[in-house]
Amino acid sequence: MGDLLELLAVWMPRQRWYGTKGRDPRLTLVADWPLDAADARVLLVRDEAVQPAIVYQVPVARRAEGSVPPGSLIGAAAEGQVWTDATTDPAFTDALYALVTAGGEVGAPEDGFRGIPLGATNGRPLASRTTARVLSGEQSNTSIIYRLEGEEPGVPVICKLFRQVNPGINPDVELQSALAAGGASFVPGAIGEVRGIWMTPEGVPVSGSLAFAQEFFEGVEDAWRVALDAAAAGDDFSERAYALGASVAGMHVALAERFSTFPPSAADKSSVNSAWERRLTIALMEVPALKPYEEQIHEVYDRALDVRWPALQRIHGDLHLGQVLDTTSNGWVLLDFEGEPLRPINERLQPDVAVRDVAGMLRSFDYVSGAVADDDGEAVRAWVIAAQQAFLDGYAATTGRPRTDDDALLKAFELDKAVYEAIYETRNRPDWVGIPLAAIGRLAPLH
Repeated sequence: MGDLLELLAVWMPRQRWYGTKGRDPRLTLVADWPLDAADARVLLVRDEAVQPAIVYQVPVARRAEGSVPPGSLIGAAAEGQVWTDATTDPAFTDALYALVTAGGEVGAPEDGFRGIPLGATNGRPLASRTTARVLSGEQSNTSIIYRLEGEEPGVPVICKLFRQVNPGINPDVELQSALAAGGASFVPGAIGEVRGIWMTPEGVPVSGSLAFAQEFFEGVEDAWRVALDAAAAGDDFSERAYALGASVAGMHVALAERFSTFPPSAADKSSVNSAWERRLTIALMEVPALKPYEEQIHEVYDRALDVRWPALQRIHGDLHLGQVLDTTSNGWVLLDFEGEPLRPINERLQPDVAVRDVAGMLRSFDYVSGAVADDDGEAVRAWVIAAQQAFLDGYAATTGRPRTDDDALLKAFELDKAVYEAIYETRNRPDWVGIPLAAIGRLAPLH
């Protein structure tokens, strides 16, 4: 496997899902599972170019030279053969579909992996004859869409193959499967998962999520695109935003029913505040325009620590308009429960404050004002405010907790999100930094 690891060390940094840009990988083999049905192998490789080391999942196949789809070539293998990214290979995608829909085991139970059908499709049959296509544009995973062939009825499937794998069940699998099993219409049906067992460097066996398949909604747009179009046309979005708030609240209510909740301790509050202050320290160094607001930002954070906090619970963790689909059958459908990709997995698995998701959605609505090209900035700003207020109304009506225009905790989470955005935009899109800066000015106005 030494030659293949050397090829992967050159190939992986060119992939969108590789998380350590600017460094050469230092790879060791963690697991090598032959998938005989596809004449392929599923590899786990540990990259120690960064600490803590990251374990990546890399399915590979050895195929005849000249038969590899564009962009899939990893490098030369034996004479006349090459190594290829198996996610674009029909034999592999067929085998993966079989695992997530019908189950099955690969390797020994103590060091292999198996498919686990979940079957949450509301009684509708799955597609039995399919074509597969890798979804383009993804950043951290690889998703394969399985569509129907011919006239047979069935549910289309999208299978997310996790590129970075961690011990424990991935929150995307855990939370969405629980919600789908409870009959929630605001998440896709959960079709199945693949879970593997491998060894840590200390020789301890661990289990973790490798792939997750769910219902795929054909021909739909995400809420970001729907909101942009509505704002650009000047269409009233209040009713749709109200329904979205109700869906997010329904998610929080259902998660609180299915997973443990507990009142936040002083240590929990301190941990959240430390994260706020840490992010602000970075922002003050990188975004000079924030300096005049430093005192006011601290005041908002301090006030939030003095109010009563709701119980901590499992949440989405990375909620914005791009994580929501607009479907005709189910209304708003929430996706991608992995949490913030840059947060360690152990943090993403912990109960959190539900208002974090609410703040993320409010900030996402605010970005519409910067993304819509319109000479009448006041009209777009009025559209954003109306959408935000309707979202909050829908959320409050579903949770049964009356809302207030002076929510100190929500304001602090919104402000922290805007501070993060100011850092991100300064580093990546300087022309957009005015959006979070304007929000900071509203949330923490100068005296």
